Formats: sequence, C-alpha cells, structure tokens
Amino acid sequence: MSTVSAEQGIEDLKLNGGEGVAPKADGATATNGEVEAGDSDDDEADDGEQQNGTEGAAKKKKKRKPRKKKKAGAGVGGSGGGAKAQTGPPRIPVAQLFPDGSYPVGEEVEYKNDNAFRTTSEEKRHLDRMNQDFLTEYRQAAEVHREVRKYAKAAIKPGMTLTEIAEMIEDGTRHLTGHMGLEEGDNILGGVAFPTGLNLNHCAAHYSPNAGNKVVLKQEDVMKVDFGVHINGRIVDSAFTVAFEPQYDNLLASVKDATNTGIRAAGIDARMSEIGEAIQEAMESYECTINGTTYPIKAIRNLNGHTITQYSIHGGSAGKSVPIVKGGSNEKMEEGETYAIETFGSTGKGIVRDDMETSHYAKTADAPKVALRVASAKSLLRSIDKNFGTLPFCRRYLDRLGHEKYLLGLNNLVQSGILQDYPPLCDIKGSYTAQYEHTILLRPNVKEVISRGDDY
Repeated sequence: MSTVSAEQGIEDLKLNGGEGVAPKADGATATNGEVEAGDSDDDEADDGEQQNGTEGAAKKKKKRKPRKKKKAGAGVGGSGGGAKAQTGPPRIPVAQLFPDGSYPVGEEVEYKNDNAFRTTSEEKRHLDRMNQDFLTEYRQAAEVHREVRKYAKAAIKPGMTLTEIAEMIEDGTRHLTGHMGLEEGDNILGGVAFPTGLNLNHCAAHYSPNAGNKVVLKQEDVMKVDFGVHINGRIVDSAFTVAFEPQYDNLLASVKDATNTGIRAAGIDARMSEIGEAIQEAMESYECTINGTTYPIKAIRNLNGHTITQYSIHGGSAGKSVPIVKGGSNEKMEEGETYAIETFGSTGKGIVRDDMETSHYAKTADAPKVALRVASAKSLLRSIDKNFGTLPFCRRYLDRLGHEKYLLGLNNLVQSGILQDYPPLCDIKGSYTAQYEHTILLRPNVKEVISRGDDY
C-alpha cells in the first residue's frame, strides 16, 4: 500500500479479495465452484436412499461427507493437506507436508470477454507451463501463509501483547518455510517477506512493535494483520482484520467486499481507473453503527494496491499502483504481472498521514553510492545487504540478529537515501480502519488468486 503523496515518497501498500465471490444469507462469501451442504451431492444421496435402501444410503452419505464443501482450484485453503497434520503452533515445514512439491493451487479464475481465448489457447497454456518453478515457489509461500494465519486467527485474543502476536506469526512463517533467518543469507532464500503489520483502530498500516513495546490488544480494538511470506523472493502479501465486537461487522464486510470486487475487476488489460472506481463503489455502499453513532465507510484514498516483483514488495522503481477510489490512471494490467489487491476502509476522513514511532525500513531501489562517515552505518548496511537485500525489515529483526546500539547508523542510512523509512499511516484518532488483501498472478491463461483460503 502506499500514500499517493510524492513529497513523502511513501510507496504502495497492499490489498486483498476474491474473484467470483457471491454473498450468502449469513454475510459470508462463497467462491466459484464451492458446493454447499444441501446442494446436489445431498440430493443424489437422497435418490440413492430411495433406490438402494437405508443401509446403502448411509454408506453413500458417509462417503460424500468430506466433499461437503469444495473449492474451485484444487486444494485452496488446504492447510496441512499432506500426509502429516500441521502442529499447533505450526512448526512442520510445508515442504514435508507436500513431499512431492505439488502445493495447493490458488483460486483459478478464467479470463472473460476479449481475453476468453486465453483459456484454451495452446500458446498461452505453453507459456504457463514454462513458469512451473515460479508457480511452485508461489504456491509453497501461499500455503505457508494459509497455515500460519489459520493458527493465528484462532489464537489471537484480547490480553495478548502485540509483540507476542507478531512473534507468533513470524515464528510460524520461519518454521513452515524452513528458513529461521539466523544464519547469514538464510532469510534471502525464504521466510518472512516484510515486518508483520499489527495496526490498531485508526492506524491503517506500517505499524509493527519495536523492542519494549507493551501495547496490549483489547476487546474493543480493530486490528489489521498484514504479513508476508516468500520463497526465493516470490512474495505472498495478504492481510485480514480482527475484531471481537459485532458492531464492527459491517466495517469488515465492506472492506472484504471491496477487495473481492477489486480482484474480480483485475485482469490482463484491466484499467486501474476502472478497478479503483469499482472498489470505491462497493465499499462505500456500506455504513456501520459504532457506540450508537452511524458512520459512512470511506475508502482511504491515499492507500493503494501494487505490483510485486521478485524481492520487491512494491514492484521496484517501475511498479504500478492499484487505486481504491475513482479517478486513477488509465494504465493497464499486463500478462505475467503479480499484484497485491488490498483495500482499506475507514470511519474517519478516509486519508492517512505519518504518525507514531517508525519500525519499517527497506533498502531503496537503485540506492545511491555515498560515503558513510558513521562506522555503525557501514557495518549495519553490510548486514542488511546479506540478510534482507531489498526485502523490508524492522528493528526487531535487527535485534534478533544481535545488533546493538544501531539507531544512529540506521538514521544515517535513511538520511543518505540508502534506506527508506516507512512510518505508521493513520487516519484521525477515534476512527476505525479495516483492511483485506490478496496476491493475484496474471498468468497467461488464467488469473490465480494465489493466497485465497477457506477463511477469506
């Protein structure tokens, strides 16, 4: 996600969503190809009962039970779907759960209209087959994200500190990728893709606890959980929102709907302006009542989705932004690109600004070669190059590697233009914000929502 302000140089953030998602009566969503209880499978079982007697019908029903809910795209949301079951907390690398290297496929959505030919084009299918290593790495990272967030969503409770929650998510990610990140260069091979964002209430993005942070999650809080997983620099960027009070349900539903709308609108040749307009229309059709006051929900206009390239969460210097309001550029999405589709809704002004203590940093694309006069800056830069490269990191990650008294050097690297700092981004105090985000691949012959799961 990014603020649009050129003065601050703050680049994109991230979004999320779901293609082909139809609302259900209870407010949940059903993905294309999903078969609900009470659908045709049960009808067939009833027919069998009439034809073959009660005993035969019982056998049929027992057999069909695991098929009660089936996703489009084999294995979507298949947390721990291999021979072993995942532990809690998650500690078994997904490579052990899928020893043949065949990881669950994300939600695959066929292209439509002028791009419908891609589905059956042998040329496009051949191009897709050439990308199998790329897809395997992405699907492995996506399965790690699904398994870690499944555990985290069940474990996160009021009374936990933000540091406990961040470390729970990051430890799970490191174990499941098989890269603990303590040996030099290990985190470059795989693991945590960027600092875990735990953004409370009016804070929308870029907040991760620094050492000594004592903030505790409360029952009345709304928390955005934004974390990334990578394998060989193939970054899966996906986020969800946690709230414990029913009064926030509409806020969360509006943003989830907006993200899914953005995913439906995204595709090869799709114009950014049209995607942004569709997202805003979906989100701002909702309102929510909090503590007796009814608020219109506003799309945060200076936060965006973005392209993702290998080892670059914002797609490098040539990255594209995906707006979440109307009036964006006529730039188009293209074949082979990867996008984070993320949307942010707010009960406040619908615009964010820098606030609070910075935790996020990343090496600047095409960083200048300048003479560093602070000795600690030189040694710190060497460590950043070896352990993170262009992947974002936070101060806790430097602590974990054993760095001490590094703030002077860190600030010197920012002032020299070698690092970019990313302060937390917040709407007005007293407001509430929500976020949902998914990563999508614009493959030659199909769009794949790589991070889609059973949860969102």
